[in-house]
Amino acid sequence: MTSTTVSTGTLAFQRAFLLAVIAISVSVRPALAQEAEEAVFVGYNLKNYLNMDRRVDGESVKNAPKPEREIAALVTMIQKSKPDVLGLVEIGSMEDVTDLQTRLKAVGLDLPHKTINRAFDEDRRVAVLSKFPIAATNHQTSLTYLLDEKRMLFKRGILDATVQINKDYQLRVLGTHLKSKREIQEADQALMRRNEAHLMREYVNKILTESPKANLLLFGDYNDSRNEAPIKALQGKFGSEAYLKDIKLADDLGYTWTYCWSYADQYSRFDYIFANKALLPEIDTARSHIVADPVWFTASDHRPTVVTVKAKD
Repeated sequence: MTSTTVSTGTLAFQRAFLLAVIAISVSVRPALAQEAEEAVFVGYNLKNYLNMDRRVDGESVKNAPKPEREIAALVTMIQKSKPDVLGLVEIGSMEDVTDLQTRLKAVGLDLPHKTINRAFDEDRRVAVLSKFPIAATNHQTSLTYLLDEKRMLFKRGILDATVQINKDYQLRVLGTHLKSKREIQEADQALMRRNEAHLMREYVNKILTESPKANLLLFGDYNDSRNEAPIKALQGKFGSEAYLKDIKLADDLGYTWTYCWSYADQYSRFDYIFANKALLPEIDTARSHIVADPVWFTASDHRPTVVTVKAKD
């Protein structure tokens, strides 16, 4: 009788202790998030993290995933970037986003929150993984424009995610992937990019009209150099309240290129991070850069762009 009473009492104590531990851990996690003083944002074109027809070991394979060797190099590059918020370009489905999320968690990089923009392009999408909660999304999935009297689709649209860095600070992230430089029969590829950039600029204007103090960060693969019309159109009028500043980044050697077209042996800067006037004072430029590593080209034909944001207005 006494032995049974002791066992039951012990079991009750253990259960109560376990519940207390769970309650403490649940209460501590939000508190830690509220205390975050900065966020490292990384933008990265993953080069076809999706199923597609591709050459694998010299052979053509239908509907093949990104090769494991390339994914392992991607994980290395992302680990080196140390993101709190990770903007992804050229990822396929939400299943692909989850796959990458799982692989990153396995190497100690836990980004539990995610969102993806499902626009017209069903193959290559833009997504975000985040250490911090995603407070809101307003993805632009159905934007169109007229070009030579034809209705054209903004195929990748605009990802719009508001990340809650701490209880007092939100970072609104817009991501896109403008039309590639590949020629198509339907229209001029340069004019397509210019029109897509104008649509994004119009959306930025709308946001800043409604929320002038928003901390606005734009990332993505814009497929053009900074002196070309799409980039100028996107940035807006220099000196205006709504102007977007190009956060010019460099690697350890001072090089600013982010993309390599190996066929032409050509290195270009196509990946950008832009910030509005409200966000600019919070960007720590000394801790912002382009990631260089020997495995970069195994991972992708792009390099990650990294910006550190001080999470206090």
